[in-house]
Order: sequence, then C-alpha cells, then structure tokens
Amino acid sequence: MTAPGPDERRARAALTRLTEPGDQQVGRWLRELGPVALLRGLTGTGPPPPGARADRLAGCHARAATLDPDADLAAVTRWGGRFLCPGDIQWPGQLDDLGDARPLGLWVRGCPDVRLWALRSVAVVGARACTDYGSHVAALLGAGLAERGWVVVSGAAYGVDGAAHRGALAAGGATVAVLASGIDVPYPRGHTELLDRITEQGLVLTELPPGGHPTRSRFVLRNRVIAALTRGTVVVEAEYRSGSLVTARRARELGRHTMGVPGQVTSGLSAGVHELLREGAQLVTDADEIAELVGAIGDLAPPRRGPVVARDLLDTTALRALEAVPGRGGGGTELIARNAGMGRERTLASLYELQALGFVERRGDLWQLADAASTSGTPKPPGRRPPARRGGA
Repeated sequence: MTAPGPDERRARAALTRLTEPGDQQVGRWLRELGPVALLRGLTGTGPPPPGARADRLAGCHARAATLDPDADLAAVTRWGGRFLCPGDIQWPGQLDDLGDARPLGLWVRGCPDVRLWALRSVAVVGARACTDYGSHVAALLGAGLAERGWVVVSGAAYGVDGAAHRGALAAGGATVAVLASGIDVPYPRGHTELLDRITEQGLVLTELPPGGHPTRSRFVLRNRVIAALTRGTVVVEAEYRSGSLVTARRARELGRHTMGVPGQVTSGLSAGVHELLREGAQLVTDADEIAELVGAIGDLAPPRRGPVVARDLLDTTALRALEAVPGRGGGGTELIARNAGMGRERTLASLYELQALGFVERRGDLWQLADAASTSGTPKPPGRRPPARRGGA
C-alpha cells in the first residue's frame, strides 16, 4: 500500500469528523470510491455513494457545515502529534484485520513509532469500579509486562485501566492509551495528569478528531481498536455486562490471545472473567504467564510447584519403608516389612537410612516415626546411629 497523498490525508481527516468510528458501510464505500470521492459524495459536492439513504446524507450535510480538516491537522501538529492513515510507515497493520470496520485514521500524540510498539503489545483491561485486588493485580501486570519489554495498552479509564498504565509507567516502560474522545479531550477528567504522563512516556491515540466527545457507543467501538492493535487481551475484573468482555471476545474473533485473571467466586466483579474462562480463555496470574502465551518461542514462564521437602528426596524403597511404619506406637521390623511388601533385610537397611536422616527412631525392638517427621514432615537432625544388635532388630 502506497503512502497517502495530501488530498487523501485531508479527506480521511474530514471523514473522521463526518462519520462515526467503525461504520462498516462507510468502510465499504471508502474501499470502492476512495476517500476523496467519498467525502464529496457525503458532503453533496459530488455524486452520493451507492445505496446512501436520504436521512443519512442529510445528517452528513449538517455535519459538513463545521468541517475544517486543515484546522484539525494543524492543531494536532501544534500539539506535537500527527494523523496516521493506512499506508503510512507507522500505520499498525494489525488494524487491517478489522476489514471495513478499520479506522479511517488515527490521531496520535507521543513520539514512539505506533507500528513498532503495536507489534509487541498486550491489552490489560477490566472494571472501572474495581476492587483493591483488581487494582493491585493490574498494576503488577502492567509493571511486569513493561519490565519484560512489552507495551501495555488500555483505555485510560478509572480502575483497572488506570492501574495498568500506572504500573507500566512506574516500571519505566511503554504504555498506550486508546481514547473514545478527541486527542485534546482528556477523559475521564480525573486522569488528565495520567494522560499527560502517558503522552510524555508513551502514546495516546484515538479515531475521533480534535474536540470529539465520548459517548457510550464510542466506548464500545473503541474496544475493537484495543483488541485488534494488540497480540492479546487480559481481563482482570469484569461483571457479566462489561465493555472489557466485549474487548476480549472481539480479540478472540480476530485470532488474538484472550486471557483472564481469576478472582473470588463470590464477587460479582469476577463473574464476567470466570465466564470468559469457561468460554475458553487462558487463565493467567502474572506477567510471565502472559508473555509465554503471546511471546515467541522460548518465552516460557518458570515452572510452578510447591516447596521441596526432605521427604520428596527419598528413593522409592525408603519411602515405602517410611510409609509402612505405624503412626502410633511404631512396630517391629517384621511388621514394617510386611506392610511395605518388602523383604526383611531390605526393610531393615531402609529403616537405618531413615534413622540417619531423622525420619524414624528406634526404641528397643520397635521403630517409630520421629516427632518432627510425624508433625511437620521435616526431619530431625540425624543423631548417632546405634550399633546393630546381633541376631537382628
């Protein structure tokens, strides 16, 4: 795809103000007519697009009265930003997977290369009214992914989104905020300072032109960009009716990795995540597990297992002998050998080994479990081995 010329860039910038994001009908017209002809058709300065309804054209004509793409492009340049179009070197090709719902363009603030950052990015999303647990986990994931060289993408909302961004920033890493408003309209207002920090250290991008205000539908449509832009989506906390689940399910439709962090089964904020896991999403608990799923070959999470205790190091014979020692009062060698299903001599050798390791004690003719072994599984320090009695135990 060739880089867009000035007229095409200007037309696409105007179309972002004239139409709503994610409109597949507009996407089909754009593919068939091109941006310049489509702009003329929707503003009444050229033949209308095929199949365009009269009421739709009337709405576009009303919006056309306020179009000034040159002013919008000049404004974003003054703010140190840019307007990216398909065909630009920095255009993230993953967005092309959206087909006719692909963004017409992206208004961007921040210095990094959008295409390169998107190639190694993960979305961390979740509930706005999250619990302390959700906020803590999101911050840990954001920091952990950033430390491993991954770009953390989210929507800059309260709750999980903000915690994920802050975690990445605290780790000195990369983060991207995808807005449902204009590049100059911080939303929510309480995150103005956070968005300023993201602009300085990362990227802020949106489909909406300068001055665009967020609406419920624009939040939903924004989520498809987050899903397509990244290698995978992690949901930390979400109720059944949650925009985060919309993002995750769209990611799954696009062939991206879909992941969920489990929570309390009694919490409504975990219900949506658990449903997502039941649908086939991958369960993850930390950044290592996320990187293993979305990363390249060799990005493996460390093995997870409980602590190794001395009992785990016993060979099969010694373990059979130990398990054959009666828990109360102990028993003689013959009884232990019979319980273990082993010969007497083999059993006796194993018992002496266990005594040296502190697992069992000898009391006269009886073998008993050592106090420490019977209570905590940790052997007592080995003592002096008593001499063997003639004629056996």
